[in-house]
Amino acid sequence: MAHLTIVADIKAKADKVDLVKSELLKLIAPTHAEPGCVQYDLHQDNENPAHFLFYENWESRELWQMHSNSNHVKELGAATEGAIEALSIYEMTKVG
Repeated sequence: MAHLTIVADIKAKADKVDLVKSELLKLIAPTHAEPGCVQYDLHQDNENPAHFLFYENWESRELWQMHSNSNHVKELGAATEGAIEALSIYEMTKVG
């Protein structure tokens, strides 16, 4: 069965890069411990430090949605309110 791949494209406001990065890093350990988490990797653009990307793989959409509603994701939203310029989330399935 194919995993659900999530690509979360996050752009921090220029003056909030350190705050956003530190809050995103806090998600990694609790997310790896969640049921259904296969891969959860945070990346930062080499040329634009305000641009972050999570590359994730989940066993199912339902388990990813549980993650999306978890306390640590809610805490991220509260801690970074007003600090994120743009957020796009893509649900994808590997085809080849």
